[in-house]
Amino acid sequence: MGWFLLQRLGWMLAALLAASAAIFGILDVLPGNAAQVLMGPEADPEAVAALAAELGLDQPALQRYGQWLWGLLTGDLGDSYAYGSPVADLLQERLAVTVPLALLAISLSTALAFAAGLYAAAHQQRWDGAAVMGLVQLGMAVPGFWLAIGLIWLFSIQLPWFSAGGFPGWTAAEGGGLWPALQALLLPAVALALVQAAILARTLRSALLEVLHEDFVRTARAKGLSYRQVLWGHALRNAMIPVLTIMGLQFANLLAGAVVIENVFQLPGLGRLLFQAIANRDLLVVRNGVLLLAALVIGVNFVVDMLHALIDPRLTAQRRAIR
Repeated sequence: MGWFLLQRLGWMLAALLAASAAIFGILDVLPGNAAQVLMGPEADPEAVAALAAELGLDQPALQRYGQWLWGLLTGDLGDSYAYGSPVADLLQERLAVTVPLALLAISLSTALAFAAGLYAAAHQQRWDGAAVMGLVQLGMAVPGFWLAIGLIWLFSIQLPWFSAGGFPGWTAAEGGGLWPALQALLLPAVALALVQAAILARTLRSALLEVLHEDFVRTARAKGLSYRQVLWGHALRNAMIPVLTIMGLQFANLLAGAVVIENVFQLPGLGRLLFQAIANRDLLVVRNGVLLLAALVIGVNFVVDMLHALIDPRLTAQRRAIR
């Protein structure tokens, strides 16, 4: 297990380094000048050149990349061009919205997916099981942004139960609190969760039906166990391996893919920050924000790999055979 852990850590660090090089290279070749954006289109060229020199934009690309990596290692991410505040503080502030939103969305998605997937698998030959799968197919086809607009129309305009947008903060000093903050995140989390729940429910149903045709399930049925007992006691545990993979990918997708939903609900999350930073050509915020999202995705995949190694006996046997 120790060698497997070290191997995965090495691959994770290599992936982070490759991601940083790709992010820097792509942003460096984009057209536009951050100094020109900050000073306006009619600014004096000499003043724009002076600001570019002050921001370090006139340095060679390799030198700027090395400085960025050194800043990542030392924790100095620089100051935002547009906001005038440390990038690390901006990212930390916005993660306080994006991470709880992703956690709430994955919790709702998992609960809905397990309820739908288990019911559809247990009633695969009945009309109600087919109806559940029909709803799952519909959920996979609905775009997230359209669902978000529909939720705002229904629960904020027609039924004024929730705010249409904004975030009050997690503390009373910010004008909000735990309950108002959760209320503000509920509709965005539902908009994110429904599509992911549909995908996960279909995966769970397929995995369960595949496991239910295994020999050990027939043996359990021959011993007198009911279909429900076999489903919950034997099939579900063995079907969790592909489901766990999908859950890990979905959580990473929720972290990195909440840009549209955060903009629809006007949430001050990481996605909205990156959207505004791209519009302002705030390269430091974009670089560090995108790399942070990449690191979160890579970290989630690393955790999923570790969980697979713990729950899947085939991987353990394979590692022992290699040794």
